Amino acid sequence: SKALPVFLFGLVLTGFVDKGEGNACSSTFFSALVQLIPCRAAVASFSPIPPSETCCNAIKALGQPCLCVIVNGPPISGVDRNMALQLPEKCTANFEPC
Repeated sequence: SKALPVFLFGLVLTGFVDKGEGNACSSTFFSALVQLIPCRAAVASFSPIPPSETCCNAIKALGQPCLCVIVNGPPISGVDRNMALQLPEKCTANFEPC
């Protein structure tokens, strides 16, 4: 679909932003976003669906510090930040709030 190239282009434009958080994220902003591509459908405001098992595995592997870097970073086209913040709970990941 045409949405994926636009999404990836947006990732490239915002990919090198680094924010300091309490715990360091070992991934770059860009690589963390790429790792969460399986969650794209679960955070799209126009068509929200429950996160898939693949998405939940990606969230758990990424970890809370990197998720916080993403949701507190620059806007990402097509991503609802509130829905992104709900992913750890929906995936039963025991993350602290961002």
